[in-house]
Amino acid sequence: MLDIKLVRNDPEMVKENIRKKFQDEKLVLVDEVVEKDKEYRAAKTRCDELRAKRNTMSKQIGGLMAKGQKEDAEKVKQEVKAIGEELEQLEVRESQLEGEIRERMLVIPNIIDPSVPIGKDDSENVEIEKFGEPFVPDFEVPYHVDIMEKLDGIDLDSARKTSGNGFYYLKGDIARLHSSILSYARDFMIDRGFTYYIPPFMIRSDVVTGVMSFAEMEGMMYKIEGEDLYLIGTSEHSMIGKFIDTILPESALPQTLTSYSPCFRKEVGAHGIEERGVYRIHQFEKQEMIVVCKPEESMQWYDKLWQNSVDFFRSLDIPVRTLECCSGDLADLKVKSCDVEAWSPRQKKYFEVGSCSNLGDAQARRLGIRIKGENGGKYFAHTLNNTVVAPPRMLIAFLENNLNEDGSVRIPKPLRMYMGGKEVIG
Repeated sequence: MLDIKLVRNDPEMVKENIRKKFQDEKLVLVDEVVEKDKEYRAAKTRCDELRAKRNTMSKQIGGLMAKGQKEDAEKVKQEVKAIGEELEQLEVRESQLEGEIRERMLVIPNIIDPSVPIGKDDSENVEIEKFGEPFVPDFEVPYHVDIMEKLDGIDLDSARKTSGNGFYYLKGDIARLHSSILSYARDFMIDRGFTYYIPPFMIRSDVVTGVMSFAEMEGMMYKIEGEDLYLIGTSEHSMIGKFIDTILPESALPQTLTSYSPCFRKEVGAHGIEERGVYRIHQFEKQEMIVVCKPEESMQWYDKLWQNSVDFFRSLDIPVRTLECCSGDLADLKVKSCDVEAWSPRQKKYFEVGSCSNLGDAQARRLGIRIKGENGGKYFAHTLNNTVVAPPRMLIAFLENNLNEDGSVRIPKPLRMYMGGKEVIG
């Protein structure tokens, strides 16, 4: 959510940002906010004047009564009553306007960083850099589910019976490999100075609307019927929510956190759920990294976060590339974002395995996350998040890049201690 002062003082800049995101239908919101803000401030000023006048006149009543001037006191009482009635009506209108302004402000997109490429959708995202040499073996690489089924490591049919499409049973060495990747990711981030967390897997609606846009919420979140609780789509939701309505001293920053959680997603939209596969599913597990920092440090942390993901995948000999998200592909709260994509020898192309985002002060402004400076002044923090690893999607890249011709799978050295010393599964 933007600072209302920015919309008030430079509405054309806010509109230009909306145009860059190809959301022209939202241009009218800027004008509506400006007009409603004028009315709100006028109502607030009038309320303050009436309260001051009422207080002054209320004091007069006591003085008049003490002097025996009951008739004059009664007249003043009537004036005070009229002021109270006007004030009550204005306070209702003030509250209505405040809600209407916030409703629109929550939909107006955040100001994107000047470095973000302008484009309509993900087809116009821009490759930044490749890490590692993409490799295609001499033998044919099967579909990832076929690899797992040959290793007796997945049961999709039983999952369809219990839960429907978009769910799976992992078993045996594939299930162990899945857990090993998460354990290695946890220790990888701890070694880089991040504090490990296991957060709540459900959050309240005020946290949901604080960490994401309404469009994202509708397409992602599962609501717990009869309760003000939602299943998280990523641990970033509850980890950023942890700081709701807090004031952090500058000395406590940056907050560098890494968290494990299961993630639950509707996956509503054009992509839908795979009937046979684990790339796009309703339930998965993920290791995340989150940073809360001073505004002037957020871009430095943005670069550190995506580099952590690259280093993690390269430590497992998986080629990756980074892809800059264009303006039209940025979620409304994001200032800047890039995807980390892993190489698929089967498809002979890269596919997304993680996303790094700088959200500026958008989440902090919604959730009331502030920093107290050395001079006592308070300002909003910046928040960032990035995927360390999200199996089973990462399993696809892992299995394809470590597959042997006989169908067995190599275990890179960093994972062996988590796999009981195994060097190969097959």
